Amino acid sequence: MKFINGYKVRKKLFCLIIFCSWFVPVVAFAASAVDSEDMVMVPGGPFLMGVDKEVNKDTEKMSKRARLKYAVSREAFHDEGPAHNVILDAYYIDKYEVSNKHYSNFMKATDHPAPAYWDDHRRNKPQQPVSGINWNDANSFCSWANKRLPTEAEWEKAARGPEGYKYPWGNDLDVTKANFGRKDEVTANVDSYEEGKSPYGAYNMAGNVFEWVSDWYDPNYYKKTRQNINPTGPKDGAWLSGTGTYVDRIAVGKKRVIRGGSWYAPAESVSNTHRFWNDPMNNSYGVGLGFRCARSIEDDSILEARTFYMNALINMGAEKYQLAMKSIEKALGKDASNPEYIKLKVMIKKQIQ
Repeated sequence: MKFINGYKVRKKLFCLIIFCSWFVPVVAFAASAVDSEDMVMVPGGPFLMGVDKEVNKDTEKMSKRARLKYAVSREAFHDEGPAHNVILDAYYIDKYEVSNKHYSNFMKATDHPAPAYWDDHRRNKPQQPVSGINWNDANSFCSWANKRLPTEAEWEKAARGPEGYKYPWGNDLDVTKANFGRKDEVTANVDSYEEGKSPYGAYNMAGNVFEWVSDWYDPNYYKKTRQNINPTGPKDGAWLSGTGTYVDRIAVGKKRVIRGGSWYAPAESVSNTHRFWNDPMNNSYGVGLGFRCARSIEDDSILEARTFYMNALINMGAEKYQLAMKSIEKALGKDASNPEYIKLKVMIKKQIQ
């Protein structure tokens, strides 16, 4: 029996087997929680983000009463411009909003607390979008699923398509293609409104539930940003302050961006350029807070490398060192500088010698 640094190899192999028996099912469960086939690819390249002020005069004329009715502070108006060119790398985005079924898997695997409305029979069917989600909930789910929240720019490009549509389906508002402005109803299944999907194939990017994105909210961000290649939003949220009204009081503080409108929200909120915000810790906004995830194309190599690494551990635990060496070399081919992979290759090599 060979020794490495005074420890018996068999003892190390036993530890690796125990590690694999715990870690592999967890990784497999996370990977299968949201099927990768339920994502659509958005090609890289430029697109026009936002809308110029003169195109958006309807919001300028909205009365103070209407602002109170829809709980929108003055600081949120005219934040959609100017229109500006943005260049993005290719990426994947979820075809559907995250469903109650998939969120339930996440809760079971991580012991994450239930969202608001989880026991509301009108909203908790398996294929309805999960709602009552704060930003941290959404971010945690995407991380668990080996994904991330989309940036605001990624969300808008996925909704607008190559033609830069005003709505996911085209330039004309159509109440039959999205779930919005329905005060007496609730959310629809995540695969509903097929005719309203975006040119890239994403469903319900207008209506159903507002969707968290990764960016902090700043109403003047478009006016002052110079970050036009893969923008990730402002470094920090703008501090929104008020004058003492109910609407202004709930507006105070730093916010994250939400996009897409909801089943309850008015038509103004479902355009592809509409920007709205919420407190990142708030999960009980009445019109529904949900999300979908994204994934960078380069993440594919990282995930593949991890799979090869796990195969190497399993083969090493079974004392199949040649197979283990092939697997770890494939892992290093995808992620050459990973110290875990380098260390494991050294261990395998010593067993073969």
